[in-house]
Amino acid sequence: MFTSQTSPFQDSIDVEERDDFDNEEISGYGQKVQLNCYYTIYLYQGTRLTLIDSSLPPEAEPELRTYISRRLGKGALLGGMGNIATVELSIPEQGVGCYCCLLEQERSPEQPDADGNGYVICFMGGSEKGLNLFRLELDKYVQGLNSSLQTPELQNLETEVRPYLSQWYEESVMHIYRVVQLVQSNISFLLHAALSHTNVELNNSDERTKADVSRFIKAASLQGLSQQDTTTASLCKAVTEDTHTNLIIDCSTIPPTFSNTVSNRFCDDWIQAFLNGAERCNPFLLRQILENFKLKAIQDMNSLKRFVRQAEMSHYALYRCCLFLQGCGNGDVLLQNARAEHSDLPEACSIIGVLEEFLREPSPARA
Repeated sequence: MFTSQTSPFQDSIDVEERDDFDNEEISGYGQKVQLNCYYTIYLYQGTRLTLIDSSLPPEAEPELRTYISRRLGKGALLGGMGNIATVELSIPEQGVGCYCCLLEQERSPEQPDADGNGYVICFMGGSEKGLNLFRLELDKYVQGLNSSLQTPELQNLETEVRPYLSQWYEESVMHIYRVVQLVQSNISFLLHAALSHTNVELNNSDERTKADVSRFIKAASLQGLSQQDTTTASLCKAVTEDTHTNLIIDCSTIPPTFSNTVSNRFCDDWIQAFLNGAERCNPFLLRQILENFKLKAIQDMNSLKRFVRQAEMSHYALYRCCLFLQGCGNGDVLLQNARAEHSDLPEACSIIGVLEEFLREPSPARA
């Protein structure tokens, strides 16, 4: 009754979601369907769109421009905030996910009341549902263009803007896939490090790999998912004050060598799900798996908090809490989070101490 789900992969991705992502695969790995990706950038002056650059086929770009003009006319594009929808274009995919963002330029002091100028950046590839999983990454990537969009002439188009735009998919979507491909079954160590706020140190690694792993850890952590805003701050403070041993990854070998590894049954149970997603060359499916991994962890955390509150009044509830921790396979992480959140509640801390002792002591049931 109190055990965790027996098949995290099946429970995390239902059949409909798997079908949605089946065609969103990348080229160059086995007999996979190629995922075409496109970009377009427009200069926006008043109500006029002027094409600056696009990787779309010539017949498809005017269709996109018409769509963007309608969105702008309805006020559906807000400055700095991406909008994702499905667009029908004259490309092989026909219906494709489209991310659009308006980057507004500062008004001139000489013409403070003039119509706003700016740029509209569009990224197309995969599906609307797939791109929505990477909305934050896409927003951040577009903001990285600000320093390169200083003049309408864009004399740096070929040297800066076009190369940057053409890398949107590799830089904003593929990082999770690259990390899973790099570490393979050792992914459980990264998952545990993310949940427990353990530092990850990469040696003999290039900057891109370091950035990929850092973004993976951030994406897999529970920051922002807790029901109480104080939980993350308390946990980070507790981790900072505690002495943690870094997870060390040496990238001088293939595959990389891991040191100071820690995992648990909960994280181990998700290994095959990530390997399956990587084998299918599907970054969107991998992101969905990662999101559901976090969701299951936060659900278990909320269950533990409920049991701790009940255990303050009932010994039977304390017993139920012990059974839950024994079954979920993530007791060490859950108790670490619970202790941080309840640090100012002596009675709850006392109960958490009992639970920690329970997990440390071997018993026939867990042998």
